[in-house]
Amino acid sequence: MAPAGTLAEPTHFPPAAETGGRRSNAWLTLAAVAFGLFMVGLDGSVVSIANPEIGRDLHASTSDLQWVTNSYLLALAAALILGGKLGDRFGRRTFYLIGVAGFTLASVAIGLAGSIEGVIAFRAVQGFFGALLMPNTLGLLRAVFPPKKFGMAVGIWAMVSSVSTALGPIVGGFLVQHVSWESVFYINAPIGVIALAFSAAVLPQSRNEHASHERFDVLGVALLAAGLLALVFGVVKGETWGWTSSGTLGAIGAGLLLLALFGRWETRVASPLLPMRLFRNPALTIGSIITALNFFVLLGVIFFVMIYLQNVRGFTPVEAGVRTLPLSLASVVASPLGAALTDKFGPRFTMPLGMVLQGAACFTLLGWSAGSSYALMWPPFIALGLGVGMVMASSSDAIVGNAPVKDAGVAGGLQATALQIGGALGTSVLISLISSRVGATLTGELTSAGLPAPAATGLAEAKDAVAMGVAPIGIDTPAQLKAAIIEGSHNAFMNGVHTAAVAAGALCIAGAVLAALGVRRTTARPQHH
Repeated sequence: MAPAGTLAEPTHFPPAAETGGRRSNAWLTLAAVAFGLFMVGLDGSVVSIANPEIGRDLHASTSDLQWVTNSYLLALAAALILGGKLGDRFGRRTFYLIGVAGFTLASVAIGLAGSIEGVIAFRAVQGFFGALLMPNTLGLLRAVFPPKKFGMAVGIWAMVSSVSTALGPIVGGFLVQHVSWESVFYINAPIGVIALAFSAAVLPQSRNEHASHERFDVLGVALLAAGLLALVFGVVKGETWGWTSSGTLGAIGAGLLLLALFGRWETRVASPLLPMRLFRNPALTIGSIITALNFFVLLGVIFFVMIYLQNVRGFTPVEAGVRTLPLSLASVVASPLGAALTDKFGPRFTMPLGMVLQGAACFTLLGWSAGSSYALMWPPFIALGLGVGMVMASSSDAIVGNAPVKDAGVAGGLQATALQIGGALGTSVLISLISSRVGATLTGELTSAGLPAPAATGLAEAKDAVAMGVAPIGIDTPAQLKAAIIEGSHNAFMNGVHTAAVAAGALCIAGAVLAALGVRRTTARPQHH
């Protein structure tokens, strides 16, 4: 990390010296990147609310609807580090603006597609442009904020990201209910236009000046993209193919092999896509792992909580969204609080604290039943929101704050990649755990609820519907049997939720221990040298 010392202070404000005026204002830069970040965060969570309506309107199967989410995740995960590297080399402002413009156009195209195939294809395009946008938000902040204020800027960045993700279900619910599912994507058009105009006016250009003399690591790009694609594909298909099937194991194995080859290649090439020397810093390495865990828990838990609120409890999308407001509000408070605590005590304190809070939220879900009162629901929402906000602020600081300024975009890409892969794994793995537990307990729960054994055995085929919180009742099912089927199905679903909650909670505790033991009390910041 020796070169970082020579890059220290002069690289923080090159744009200010060049352009002056509004482009030298770090806070205007933060406001500009917040628009793009808000758009991506909102889009990531509105889709789960819109999916049932998309399915009905476009006659899509459950598998098709999974690909509405998965095509976006795959494209995003595959291109995030590339997006950060392109920004570092050719200009972070340039690639941030390209990302915003492409994301906005792809959003409109999704609404106009008219077929499920079109929606899936344009979601992949949207994911690619999101990958150009996301890492450069942190890269731009790293280039204009001095070290002492960077933690605060990251806290606000994390808050915008948390708020937009948490607002998604409420905004999406309102639009799906009162306008149309297409409007969930059209809403990105006005946000995108404002983001483009404002960003073009205020964002400074920043890049790694040494990168223009380096050869571009084309093989590194190909190996990383192929490895991440195979890995995420294996994970998202594991749910339907089975985790021990040859297809799932083959895809995950191929992904891990390609990523191992990528790591080996990066240590040998003169100008690597992802400099392996970054991982010599334990805070950065552990920050990446904790970021993945953070979003594994957040997106996985939100996914099944939304299913519970809508399909088991019967709330409308808006009602479900409003009931998760404590989560949003807690994350709003937690991000700046987490940044302040990280500045004072370091990520060694804040990261474990955030993970313990999330673990507590997961274990509290064990007290939920199919008919729980709201008094049992809001405390884990608050604990989860506080934990997520704290971990976002401290892990961003640990990753991007410990990378040299010249690698800011790459570090931003690394964080964003960890975040997306964690989210993809969380949704797939936790839903898979729910499905397998439902399959194992459905027949028993149906007979316990009073359904005759032959009928209960016959309904075992409907375990996929039950795993989504839907009781398999027909129009002509007698009232007495209907009540038994609903009770048994919902109890089986809650068994699955409890299994998923224990798994997520255990991972949180493991993450807390890793962060407490692995991160040094004070981290040497390259920019201070």
